[in-house]
Amino acid sequence: MDRIWLKNYPPGVPHDVDADQYASVAQLLEESFRRHADNPFSVCMDRWMRYRDLDRLSAQLGAWLQGTGLAPGARVAIMLPNVPQFAVTMAAVLRAGYTCVNVNPLYTARELEHQLKDSGASAIVILENFAHTLAEVIDHTAVQHVVIASMGDLLGPWYGRWITFAVRHLAKMVPAYELPLTAGRQVLPFKRALALGERRTLNPARVAPDTPAFLQYTGGTTGLSKGAVLTQRNIIAATLQAEAWFTPALSKMGDLSRANSIAALPLYHIFALTLCLLAIRQGSHLTLIPNPRDIPKFVEVLKKRPFHLLPAVNTLFNALLQNAQFRRLDFSHLCVSQAGGMAASEATAQQWQHVTGSTMIEGWGMSETCAIGTNNPVSNTAFTGAIGLPLPGIDIAIKDNEGASLPLGAPGEICIKGPNVMPGYYNQPEENAKAFTPDGFMRTGDVGVMDEGGYIRIIDRKKDMILVSGFNVFPNELEQVLAQCPGVLECAAVGVADDKQGEAIKVFVVRSDPSLTEDDVVRYCNEHFTGYKRPKYIEFRDELPKTNVGKILRRELRG
Repeated sequence: MDRIWLKNYPPGVPHDVDADQYASVAQLLEESFRRHADNPFSVCMDRWMRYRDLDRLSAQLGAWLQGTGLAPGARVAIMLPNVPQFAVTMAAVLRAGYTCVNVNPLYTARELEHQLKDSGASAIVILENFAHTLAEVIDHTAVQHVVIASMGDLLGPWYGRWITFAVRHLAKMVPAYELPLTAGRQVLPFKRALALGERRTLNPARVAPDTPAFLQYTGGTTGLSKGAVLTQRNIIAATLQAEAWFTPALSKMGDLSRANSIAALPLYHIFALTLCLLAIRQGSHLTLIPNPRDIPKFVEVLKKRPFHLLPAVNTLFNALLQNAQFRRLDFSHLCVSQAGGMAASEATAQQWQHVTGSTMIEGWGMSETCAIGTNNPVSNTAFTGAIGLPLPGIDIAIKDNEGASLPLGAPGEICIKGPNVMPGYYNQPEENAKAFTPDGFMRTGDVGVMDEGGYIRIIDRKKDMILVSGFNVFPNELEQVLAQCPGVLECAAVGVADDKQGEAIKVFVVRSDPSLTEDDVVRYCNEHFTGYKRPKYIEFRDELPKTNVGKILRRELRG
């Protein structure tokens, strides 16, 4: 297919990127560290880190890792929230020639054991708050080197000690743990590893462009999670694609290095991780939000300085809008409100634009594509409801189950090809055989349509589709419409077994207006949906189950 979407690219956005201009992600990082040495890189709890600090500390930790004797390409797990230690560790692992394995800090012991065993990680850097989970499973894994970080490690000698004391003894957020020192395993504090690494010299790693930089585990929405192999070239391409797409919006600032990006989404997640790498590429800084669920404290941080790039999932945008203090903030510097990670709601987007004056720009990507896939032009002045255009260097085709491309406007599976797309899942040959079409496109599992301008609209996930009396019903459509019902804050639709229809529709609703009744919802659905799309069951809840990123977990609602 011709790249029909290129005609709708904003001025200044290139059609392709050169992912081969760097041999490795480490080379890209080190160039940025040198170029932006005096620039601030991050601020967390009002404590700043500059690029020269990130360079020095990651070199120390990388040298320590090399001193442990880890083999080239060894997997190092990172189980940290949004604190300065995350970027230091990520850069250290990559510069030392190893592979990052990002781990959700809120994993249960079962989930952590699976990921450590599946990845074959031999080292882990973990916040002490979660070490008790590691203690339960470490003897069933290959982990031999454990670095324990404390919350205040990089927040200054006095303030950092106070924060660590408060977390441990006042908030009591560090459960007791004991990590067995068996078979030569070593466990040491983060700051001790830095001190030991300071005595060594980091040996520049030589890695090929097709070697893994990250094992990025999928959310595991069905069965066990799988590790997407993201190569050096994949990560470089995604960073350059993000730079190409977002620069037109940020360029009105003049000096891109002054941009303040809000890192509220967890950095272990591919969405935030890619935007972190973009910040490093352009020499701008991140405002780290360790706990975005505490909306009042989050808003207090936003008050302190102008912010320019705010990436979030729909539920986080919604939560911010419910806060009266947020609605009184100064939004005059906000250049991009980037939505991703889940479907954006038109109702939320309209309210966001009304409150902030900023257009919610929706995009789409996956762990398997380094979060990069399609995005609406950042110059848009209105929410489109589409996921936008393929980014530079990416090809998108809408295909049927046999892998044949469908005509414009016909619904089918969104399939993607590009330098940012993984070569496959780690140690999953059967999954890889199913993941790609004969002509090299990766199947995404998302159902969508492309119009004559190259814009793509998602209908739904294939596995979430509800089959009612032979009719396909897509939950996203139901949720998008029902979210605009007065009194509805959030909603989710699932299919439940039904003797007569095969499946029936059940919707879960969180109210913004306590007076909203089931009859109100029924009347609204009768007005806006044809018969087979109307929910048979309605259940009100105080909240909906979500991932740590804020994506609603339909599988838990299905029971």
